[in-house]
Amino acid sequence: MKRNTLLLIGLALVIACFAVIVLMGRTYTIQRTVDPAASAEDFDVQFETTSGEPKPGIVQLADKRVENGTLYLTLEPLQRGKVFITVTGPNDFAYMDSIYVHHFRIITTETYFGNSRGSAIIPWAAALYLALILWYVIRQYREGMRRTIYQYKNVRNLGWIIFLAAMLLGQIPYLLGRGSLIDTVKTTLSSMTNFAFIAFPIAFVVSILVTISNFQLMRREGRNWRNMLGILLGLLVCLSTFFPYALEEYLQRSTVVDVHNEQGWAMYAEMAVTNTILVAVTYLECILIGTIALSVKAARSTPDPDRDYMLILGCQIKKDGTLTPLLRGRADRALEFAGLQRGKTGKELVFVPSGGQGADEVIPEGQAIRNYLIETGVAPEAILTEDRSKNTEENFKYSIDLIRKHCGEAEPKIAFATTNYHVFRSGILAEQMGVHAQGIGGRTRTYFWVNAFIREFIATVYSERKRHLLVIAALIALILLMVGMVYLSNAI
Repeated sequence: MKRNTLLLIGLALVIACFAVIVLMGRTYTIQRTVDPAASAEDFDVQFETTSGEPKPGIVQLADKRVENGTLYLTLEPLQRGKVFITVTGPNDFAYMDSIYVHHFRIITTETYFGNSRGSAIIPWAAALYLALILWYVIRQYREGMRRTIYQYKNVRNLGWIIFLAAMLLGQIPYLLGRGSLIDTVKTTLSSMTNFAFIAFPIAFVVSILVTISNFQLMRREGRNWRNMLGILLGLLVCLSTFFPYALEEYLQRSTVVDVHNEQGWAMYAEMAVTNTILVAVTYLECILIGTIALSVKAARSTPDPDRDYMLILGCQIKKDGTLTPLLRGRADRALEFAGLQRGKTGKELVFVPSGGQGADEVIPEGQAIRNYLIETGVAPEAILTEDRSKNTEENFKYSIDLIRKHCGEAEPKIAFATTNYHVFRSGILAEQMGVHAQGIGGRTRTYFWVNAFIREFIATVYSERKRHLLVIAALIALILLMVGMVYLSNAI
């Protein structure tokens, strides 16, 4: 299914809902439980204005009957307008409601976009369309993953799958109830934000664990803002989730602003603000879950045992030119894979240690990795050393140049080794440069990789910040539209 097809299906569902309501909505039957012994003549029906004055001419009573303890009042439209219906009967029976007659002589009750005959189709159509969008995104995700895991769109699609699935689950309980346009709008608003509320306990517990991990990290690696990213993100998620409910609770008790008046602006301003914050938090939580899930999947993956070259990405070395535990973990993982491949296929790897010399380093990182490989028994002729790069992008660029010169016209099969949390983003960088490589992740201490995964998430979001801002802006516009519909439905 293509995107244009999905849009056409959405348009077709809107037209179908409109056609059903136009055909069925020209009458409306009110049903109320009454005393089984009562008769239709016991009930008095009046059409009035807000002040209680008679107001005929908007609708007429076409039928009034009592069957099996249920009062049935069938209304027919006369002209566009609004009227209140008041019904009184025996045993202090009383019923009052708003009746609207729209274009095409459609009758709705309760609110302007309220219930009408045939309107039960709306939530079903909305749920069906949401399911189709979910199916479309799942297909896009599976196609992307079949090509390569190393794509930002895989994160987006996985995040959207979580977001849409949560919305769809939120719609299901309301499908068998009375359906109307405004009920569907309210259900959609709540289902868009419920994920943040449901996930709050998990986010709170995770934030505590990340905080403990960050304190360990700062104690061993030093205090700086990078080592506090986990704490800051956890606090941001928790506060952003808690703030809308705290604001709502405060305004409900406040006498400064009246958020109880359905005709005023304050109720809808508060609704827009709280829903906007919660939807933005929900979206970012879904992207965070998608990033972590794919990062873990990439970190735990093992390249196919047919590789020609193993690129080892460099990082900071010790002052004496030896490898730090982090960098040694990358080199050891590369050696481990080389042994695995040798055992399965008998094929030998050519190692490509990569990394230039920093201002505080005595030798280039690539040279330091080469020395370590030779110490572990790797033959010097099985090593191509890249010693100019300053970052991951240059690691791949300069290393691929070396590989191309070494292999000639053949198409090399490349693997790369880095730290577990860094595999996913490194693979994406390689793909963006046209390098199809498979990654393998070196192990690191838990207190370090928890914070590192947070950093990778921030880097992932920042890399596609324009796209994420566009999506959030579209969600905010949708929220404002729905809040505006709620306002119109209550205010008219």
